[in-house]
Amino acid sequence: MAQPTGIHARRAALRLLDAVLRRGETLDIAFAGATKDVRKFEDKALARAIAGETLRWLVDLDALIDSATRKALPHDAKARMVLRLMLAQWLRLDTPPHAVVATGLDLLAGGPRRLAHGVFSTLTKREAALPYWPGLPEDVAARWGERAPTIAAGLAEPPPLDLTLRDPAETAHWQVQLSADSLMPGHLRLPRGANVETLPGFAEGAWWVQDLAAALPARLLGAGEGRHVLDLCAAPGGKTLQLAAQGWQVTALDISKRRLDLLKANLKRTGLKANTVRADALTWEPRHQFDAILLDAPCSATGTARRHPDVLHRIGARQIDEMADLQSALLDRARAWLKPGGTLVYATCSLEREEGEAQAAGVPLPVAPITPEELPAGLAPTGEGWLRTDPGMRAEHGGLDGFFVARWRAKG
Repeated sequence: MAQPTGIHARRAALRLLDAVLRRGETLDIAFAGATKDVRKFEDKALARAIAGETLRWLVDLDALIDSATRKALPHDAKARMVLRLMLAQWLRLDTPPHAVVATGLDLLAGGPRRLAHGVFSTLTKREAALPYWPGLPEDVAARWGERAPTIAAGLAEPPPLDLTLRDPAETAHWQVQLSADSLMPGHLRLPRGANVETLPGFAEGAWWVQDLAAALPARLLGAGEGRHVLDLCAAPGGKTLQLAAQGWQVTALDISKRRLDLLKANLKRTGLKANTVRADALTWEPRHQFDAILLDAPCSATGTARRHPDVLHRIGARQIDEMADLQSALLDRARAWLKPGGTLVYATCSLEREEGEAQAAGVPLPVAPITPEELPAGLAPTGEGWLRTDPGMRAEHGGLDGFFVARWRAKG
């Protein structure tokens, strides 16, 4: 019997969902294995889109399923997993219900197909709908407190494509070439879905992909003028490229060979230069001190939930505490490597206070306050002179990732 068209993509999406919710893997790590028998690029992308939208709206999809069953399905039941995928395709990807049924029920071969069909049919007849923005898991909403509704509103859609230009003076030129918006010099924003490698400017290294919020920490170090900067935990290299383009002599350190290889490839494409070092920042010792240090620390990455909705369901208090301990240790080491009068910038793509405000409060250096003039319009520093962004900010322009950034200047 011939299998329905698109079944391989749906099976891959089910494997992705299982990897995240059962095994705690990231979508990125699980992707290659989950899609190994999917041949077409378009089908791989579809599998990722189905899984991503299912995870983005998981709380609300489960509420719909529960509203159509007399007895709640276990959260790890295969029927619930398949129904989540089916509803995400119908309600988020605009797949016609008949096509959803044709591919979805085949995922339950030997299982409760009649149950799944009945629940899906009930919800389509009701013309069920999702809310304006996704519901958050209870533990996530509790952690984010009063910020939760604003953040959730920024998670409703995957993010646009942001680019950082090698030469900010060419912003107007590339804005025309790429039909892009710009929220500050050196930044471009395009609709999501573009094939990056085919866009004008990619081959000659005129720009690289980098969320607007992720581009701010390196900008806060200003022009390098030949001075030495250490980029800690640097790979895959967006901030290294920025610093090199700003005129710094960059030492880029990372523990991962695979990620450093990506950094080196980006340097080659853009024609920028940096000294790359593969080492563990907790044991490495530099030969000299630095004029500036950028520590974009490993973190829970909850600020990237727009593009990585799996973080909403994988990250909890244990992972956050582990990351906070690592961040404290890295900050302690980084301080010792600053020259007198040197500048330290600390950043995390996290929405958790333990990884941001709590870390900054414990650094025994004079704060070098971030000023409004250094930031895109619509963003402002905190009263402490730090920066906190979240996905609900600049929503009218497509939003931005959640970041925390702080800056200090050592005594001269």
